[in-house]
Amino acid sequence: MPLPLEAQRIRPGTSRPLGATWDGEGTNFAVFSAHATRVDICLFEDSNDKPSRTIELPERTYGIWHGYVPGVAPGTRYGVRADGPYKPELGERFNPAKLLVDPYSKAIDGKVTWDDFVYAYDLDDPEDDLSISTVENDGSIPKGMVIDPAFDWGEDEPLRTSWYDTVIYEVHVKGFTRQHPDIPEDIRGTYKAMGHPAAIEHLKRLGITAVELLPVHSFVDDHFLTQKGLVNYWGYSSLGFFAPDKRYSSDSTPGGQVNEFKEMVKSLHAAGIEVILDVVYNHTCEGNHLGPMLSFKGIDNTNYYRLMPDKPRYYIDFTGTGNSLNAHHSQVLTMMMDSLRYWVTEMHVDGFRFDLASTLGRDQYDFDPFGGFFDAVHQDPVLATVKLIAEPWDIGEGGYQVGGFPVLWSEWNDRFRDDVRAFWQTQEPVLPQMGFRLTGSADIYEAGGRSPQASVNLITAHDGFTLNDLVSYAEKHNEANGENNEDGHDHNVSANYGHEGPTDDPQIRALRERQKRNMLATLLFSQGTPMICGGDELGRTQQGNNNAYCQDNEISWYDWDLKKDQKDLIEFTANAIRLRQDQLALRRRLFFKGRPEQPGSIKDVTWLRPDGQEFQSHDWSDPELRTIGMRLAGDAIQEIDEEGNPLTPSSVLLLFHGGEDPVEFTLPRVERGDDLSHWTAMLTTDTPDGSISFKAKALSTVTLPGRTVMVFVPSTSEDGSARQ
Repeated sequence: MPLPLEAQRIRPGTSRPLGATWDGEGTNFAVFSAHATRVDICLFEDSNDKPSRTIELPERTYGIWHGYVPGVAPGTRYGVRADGPYKPELGERFNPAKLLVDPYSKAIDGKVTWDDFVYAYDLDDPEDDLSISTVENDGSIPKGMVIDPAFDWGEDEPLRTSWYDTVIYEVHVKGFTRQHPDIPEDIRGTYKAMGHPAAIEHLKRLGITAVELLPVHSFVDDHFLTQKGLVNYWGYSSLGFFAPDKRYSSDSTPGGQVNEFKEMVKSLHAAGIEVILDVVYNHTCEGNHLGPMLSFKGIDNTNYYRLMPDKPRYYIDFTGTGNSLNAHHSQVLTMMMDSLRYWVTEMHVDGFRFDLASTLGRDQYDFDPFGGFFDAVHQDPVLATVKLIAEPWDIGEGGYQVGGFPVLWSEWNDRFRDDVRAFWQTQEPVLPQMGFRLTGSADIYEAGGRSPQASVNLITAHDGFTLNDLVSYAEKHNEANGENNEDGHDHNVSANYGHEGPTDDPQIRALRERQKRNMLATLLFSQGTPMICGGDELGRTQQGNNNAYCQDNEISWYDWDLKKDQKDLIEFTANAIRLRQDQLALRRRLFFKGRPEQPGSIKDVTWLRPDGQEFQSHDWSDPELRTIGMRLAGDAIQEIDEEGNPLTPSSVLLLFHGGEDPVEFTLPRVERGDDLSHWTAMLTTDTPDGSISFKAKALSTVTLPGRTVMVFVPSTSEDGSARQ
């Protein structure tokens, strides 16, 4: 039954919250645009690409246009038109002919059609973007969607896994599940598949505590990719910061992707696994002054983007994408905070990894760790309690900021990656660097008042070679990207051990498998927070492609048809994670001091040469020395449990041997208790799954095979049982 005429009247509504908010009887629309002269909402209440109704928002409050429209229900698609001056030379790009996506859309339906209509200017004009286009684009632009936010979360609560218990698994929703044989084919590649018992079983088997999802904010397949028949597989081209991308949804009902995402989170939480989102607030999909007009550019270009002060026609680009969002503007900062809070409070995610996070810290031009974005996050009672991870660089001047972020933040530590790779794959003299990396990178983080958990340690990530390809290729092979193999990093700090790519040579295969285990072991037994690149535990290959951002195919998808060495690597990874979680000394909350607490006591960490003697200063610079022993002395390590009770962890002995030939290593004294006189081997990279079973008396000698990690804990002489 149609609403009575009185009820159909547009009302002023409210300026908060922004976006489309349904109250059971109608929808309030609110859009920020400080410089528009008029803002319309276009409703698409059927499948046509022409609006069934156009509503001029009647009120403007502090730059926010708003109005309440009775009868507009969930499932209604809508877009925004903003009128105002079109003066690109002044940074103003309003064009009322162009339909725009509401930046606060909670769901987005449809894709960009790459025709001339998505550009605000006349492409035939010799002045490029200075001449306005008057052609409407309704059929070429995705539409926002009114949603019903109701969802039964049951007993779901934030997991709040401590940082020092966290093991992160960086994963692509589609790539992880697209070929999984135990997941129903009709849901593979979706949020539902990510929350499926078969997917969760693999994560639980490994011991993963958090998945870090590559971008799921609604994003665009860039024009230059679609022209080559490719797509933006990784998703670093955001269109909507509130909307989960529909391409990962098996639910085709209007707005179904929102509930399906929530179901995924609920399922992962029930299994004890946190959900961290890789988010891209540094730029959008609209490119530079010649890019398309899809949303922000047409709603309020001068506020949403960083423009050149003396030539506002052009964009400041710290990101390499053509534009940078203006986190320095109060309303843009508000949008970022609203988005982050929405994903925590409404979608129940547990944290965020911020792409090119240095850009967010540029209040003016230079990076400022005390800038507005960081202040806003730190004072927010919701956001200050979740995991915050920075990719601590961008391409602008002074953008490399590893170690430069505020105290609540952790960071991707590329120095860990580079130093560990160099130790295992080159002859570079990196022992001093390895000392810092193995103990949490105090040289980077301690001076700023941060803990070892500030270092998110990684060997590989989505951007670069997989672990398998790291030990299999000396050069990149990105030919499938259509850029003449000129994209991606120029070279690999690796060795291909005598053969490029796949090989049937058993010796080369065995060496490669050992090197995978060595680097995974180093990652998992170092202080800090380990992040495994999803699929590395499967020996996943991208056929030498180290920049597979546009490869939505078998190059990127996980292959679950596992061979024996892949199954062994899974088991090794699970065993190593289990050992890490069992041994408190391997996941300390505080940095080692490297000295006795008081006269007569022992050091919390002691560095040992193969002869069993303690490192001297000259040993760190010995180019021939390829072996490091670390004794983490339990008696000297002060830890507490969650209730504040003191804990005395077991000692742990870690041996890292990077040389090609075997070496004899003299085991040190146990230094804990009269009954503990032996060391029991708990794991070795010399066997496919890490299994090892022997004990050796303190001060005796053991043989370390070439390129090997070995882990020991104290035991008694009677039964050899290890202390936990």
